[in-house]
Amino acid sequence: MTTDLSIKENVLEELQWQPNIDETQIGVIVRDGIVTLSGIVDSYVKKQEAEMAARSVVGVKGVAEDIEVKYGTTSVKSDTEIATAAVNALKWNVSVPENKIQLQVDNGWVYLNGEVDWDFEKNAAKKAIENLTGVRYVMNNIVLKNTVNPIDIKEKIKKAFERSADIDAGNITVKADGHTIKLTGKVRSMKEKDKAKTTAYYAPGVWRVENELEVE
Repeated sequence: MTTDLSIKENVLEELQWQPNIDETQIGVIVRDGIVTLSGIVDSYVKKQEAEMAARSVVGVKGVAEDIEVKYGTTSVKSDTEIATAAVNALKWNVSVPENKIQLQVDNGWVYLNGEVDWDFEKNAAKKAIENLTGVRYVMNNIVLKNTVNPIDIKEKIKKAFERSADIDAGNITVKADGHTIKLTGKVRSMKEKDKAKTTAYYAPGVWRVENELEVE
């Protein structure tokens, strides 16, 4: 049986394994399989990498992330500078549809709004700007509007699970309600839970995935 202590040790080792993360800057608390991360890092990317590292550890049932991003004085950017850089980043990303996304910057927080057809376009917009200097957080409020009729969407997702070597399709139940997909059942890790959600989002016509999978 995986204990909270062993999970904490494994999370700390996984953080140490990441080349871009200084594990001494991050605190780790584990209670009933839920990992809480705290501390200060100097970029939004490091904040995300720390969370992904924790989610990849076996036995982790959830991650509460309280890491704060603080830039050094040499990296401080005004909201106007961040907004200009973000607009250019979106413009030059071929996966982001042109003229469909609006952004607002407030104290380093970037808010994305607009409407796109596919989830990968929504994610591409976020990834295009999260590496920019000065960005403290990205709030992705972009909504999906896919004209694909979600007929047989449930079966398509189930078949995608069966094709994946990282997902135990037999333990996952897929329910479809229009463009919303609900996943229930048991998985072996947070990594498998995240993979199932991502796979479901790839199906045409999916706007939202309610990921209620439980980690054993």
